[in-house]
Amino acid sequence: MVEISASMVKELREKSGAAMMDCKKALVEAAGDFEKAFEWLRQKGVAMASKKSARTAAEGLIVGQVSQDGKKGVLLEINCETDFVARNEQFVELTKQISDAALQSQPKSVEELLKAKAPGGTVEALVTEAIAKTGENIVVRRLASFQLGSKNGLIGLYVHALGGKMGAIIEVEASGPVAAEKLGNAVRELAMHIVFAKPQYLERSQVPNEIVENERRIESGKADLADKKPEIREKIVSGRVDKIFAERCLMDQPFVRDSAITAGKFLSQKGSELGITLKPTHYALFILGEVAESSNGSGG
Repeated sequence: MVEISASMVKELREKSGAAMMDCKKALVEAAGDFEKAFEWLRQKGVAMASKKSARTAAEGLIVGQVSQDGKKGVLLEINCETDFVARNEQFVELTKQISDAALQSQPKSVEELLKAKAPGGTVEALVTEAIAKTGENIVVRRLASFQLGSKNGLIGLYVHALGGKMGAIIEVEASGPVAAEKLGNAVRELAMHIVFAKPQYLERSQVPNEIVENERRIESGKADLADKKPEIREKIVSGRVDKIFAERCLMDQPFVRDSAITAGKFLSQKGSELGITLKPTHYALFILGEVAESSNGSGG
């Protein structure tokens, strides 16, 4: 008999949102295996499929910029210790200077960004000076940097106005030349959709097979299917799994501005209006203090 510690129960509760007793029972059923216990809770309908693990208590801002021609864009999370400093004009100005530097230098990593040129020296020097002035630790936590280069298309950015706590950036390629003023609003609305709908993948084809199979196994183990004939059970499971990924994949989600169409359909309609084909290639979603960033690429 595996001993189930209080810390194991606490960790499972934080990930699943289930009650302590349910978490303990799940761990007992799974002989202490954390992932199997989580699956058991989901099969019993106790845990949410999309429940996030515990989040850090970081303060700060999500900020971003897109170049005037819409070909380059950056999204950043810059942390400080208190909300008081996050709302301070000096900190807001610091985040703007850092995003300016990121847009200009197009770094591939935070480490590269810290070495980039900024007013008075480097981004790292700016941060060090701000730490001395505020008395708080300030960290450039993560960065998404997109660049279309010579490709046709546009980059869309949206940072939620409510305190700069969430933001998204998306790159959309076009089959032909398109003016920024004609496509700009559409790609911004797509970025806004990402902030509100929080997709985990760009499209269904990018969902790893093991993730799909895991969902099939969970759905197949649910009690309401126990008495169904195998062929009926298979049909129901397939339908439920399709629905799960329609909720998680950007292109299949009901569009936030018009739930009668999907985000993919919205982009397709906009392309038809402009006489071109539009294809999103990758996006990033940052939520302040989140343990793992939500981002998705085009397979690379």
